[in-house]
Amino acid sequence: MGDDNATYGLDDILSSIKKAKENEDIKGIYIQTNWLGAGFASLEEIRNALKDFKESGKFIVAYGDSYSQGLYYLSSVADKVLLNPQGIVEWKGLAAAPIFFKDLLAKIGVEMQVFKVGTYKSAVEPYISTEMSPANREQINAYLSSIWGRVTSDVSASRKLSVDSLNALADRMLAFYPAEESVKSGLADTLIYKADVRNYLKTLIGIDKDDRMTVLGLKDMVNVKKNVPKDKSGNVIAVYYAYGEIDGGNSSSTNGEGIDSKKVIRDLRKLQEDEDVKAVVLRVNSPGGSTYGSEQIWYAVSELKKEKPVIVSMGNYAASGGYYISCNADTIVAEPTTLTGSIGIFGMFPNAKGLTEKLGVNFDVVKTNKYSDFGMLTRPMNDGEKGLVQIYVNNGYDLFLTRRSEGRGISKEELDKIAQGRVWTGSTAKELGLVDELGGLDKALDIAVAKAGVDAYTVMNYPKKESFFESLMNTNPGNYVKARMLKGTIGEVYQQFSTLENFNKCDRIQACVPFELNIQ
Repeated sequence: MGDDNATYGLDDILSSIKKAKENEDIKGIYIQTNWLGAGFASLEEIRNALKDFKESGKFIVAYGDSYSQGLYYLSSVADKVLLNPQGIVEWKGLAAAPIFFKDLLAKIGVEMQVFKVGTYKSAVEPYISTEMSPANREQINAYLSSIWGRVTSDVSASRKLSVDSLNALADRMLAFYPAEESVKSGLADTLIYKADVRNYLKTLIGIDKDDRMTVLGLKDMVNVKKNVPKDKSGNVIAVYYAYGEIDGGNSSSTNGEGIDSKKVIRDLRKLQEDEDVKAVVLRVNSPGGSTYGSEQIWYAVSELKKEKPVIVSMGNYAASGGYYISCNADTIVAEPTTLTGSIGIFGMFPNAKGLTEKLGVNFDVVKTNKYSDFGMLTRPMNDGEKGLVQIYVNNGYDLFLTRRSEGRGISKEELDKIAQGRVWTGSTAKELGLVDELGGLDKALDIAVAKAGVDAYTVMNYPKKESFFESLMNTNPGNYVKARMLKGTIGEVYQQFSTLENFNKCDRIQACVPFELNIQ
């Protein structure tokens, strides 16, 4: 599964697995683990598709030179887990390690003036503290425990190992032991060199080593046609992908990446006006962003909902502004490991007076009215300005509660008790009433079809995927080079600094969780 130099979406992977199940010429799936940029919710969705594939009676075999923890979670569903004799299985449990910038900012003479609503609204902590607050530590511990509980439960069922045994193995850190220990412990089945895997697969499907065995990669499977008659009804179930940070109507704030609110609004209006589109599944994978942009998309979703069913399918996270744009859908579907909620608002305004003093630069001002110089970075806010900003933030939080209350039928008073900026996993959010159903994209599609009341239909994805050439022409060269250079561990660290880098382009009032929750 996978080609080193190609990029595929979740829909490509899920569709390929489904086609492999239906195609009689395909005898099994071979997972070769390299790298997959996906959170646990997406991994769980792929894993569930693989479990469904196994119901066909066909085999799944996984091989890894080494397995990262996430890829081991995915691969553990296989009938056989193969490991290189010099390889390792990373199995250590989950940790979250936020980065804090307060002392760095102090060294350059910058103070962040923060305004927020929500005891658990932790997105501001990196700029005003050097460690997690007790409330933030509590919520991180809660959602890490929930995700790890799901992971160990799934692996336990597939590998026939108790959850207690899996936790004991995590505490041993088998990655530092010889590969044989991973087999003895039950995490892997066989030690084998990559060069011998092809013959292993030939034996599995009952052909001689000298016989030819055709292997289709993910790229090939994407181009394989489904074994179903072409639908001629004209009915369309649209799946619209909204991924990344939400901008405030100025796409430069997301560096050409993330959710361009103007484009999303335009696209949703087209789907609303298209009579062939009978229902829309809005696939949200976003930590939030601009409160203004979130409100505009919320309105577009509300207008769309007047014409046809709207079902939200949450990915790895749909939190804060990501939850804002989701909350008025007819039905919200999330994976148990989705991170969602974080209903809260914050604002950050830098005071760079210390920096200007270090540089020996002075500023003076002439103004016509009391607040004419509001927003100047060269001085701290006065009490009047602080009061005004806090009122604005409070109003934003009240509007967020109102939108959620009206959309889901929960009183604002009850909602406030589970809001306060707290992040929840999908499984807990379901218990709290923040989401309606647990499941993946297929579950959301089933609900959309039922609400649309159609028997025949075609699923179409939006926005239209760009060709490689279009993508290259439409991508800022600097961003492309940066993305390639920062793939991997260094990139994960860099993402923590991205908010600082783009601060001047962001709305000062945000509904956002830290973009990189840094779970590893």
